[in-house]
Amino acid sequence: MPNLKLQVSRALNVIISDYTNIPMPNIITYAQATSTSAGILICSTRNFSSSGVNPLNVQVGDIVYNTTAQQAAMVTNVDSATQLTLSGAIAMTIGDNFTLYSGTNITGTVEPCVLYVGTGGDLELTTAGGDTVYLINVPSGSFLPIQTIRVSAFSTASNIVALW
Repeated sequence: MPNLKLQVSRALNVIISDYTNIPMPNIITYAQATSTSAGILICSTRNFSSSGVNPLNVQVGDIVYNTTAQQAAMVTNVDSATQLTLSGAIAMTIGDNFTLYSGTNITGTVEPCVLYVGTGGDLELTTAGGDTVYLINVPSGSFLPIQTIRVSAFSTASNIVALW
């Protein structure tokens, strides 16, 4: 069997989520939450809107990674220059670090990735074609040549890296 030669140019540590696709590693901003409310991200040091001083032009569909709590959510509304409504059961508390990623590539589509599984286990993933696949007992150190857009919270594998 020939060896598979995988050459990637981008990578991102995956936070598994039932509600959120794996974002391309196109960072819009990163900061700390400055206030809390259920399903809301508030950051008084960033301008999420499309106008004013240093606008970030955050869009519905962009992805928030709470890197403190290892949770992911999608932006469902830009409420104000300092507040976003988020999907799913993400908890943002004061001082939590977050990274905000573009939810799509420059053409407006979700870019599928292949996965590296650092610590083996079971995986539930969604393919680029929209199929849900259950992979049982994926070994540690595996590359999965499946075009993937989401890894579900059902998964027991960890230390997963998305590769493009």
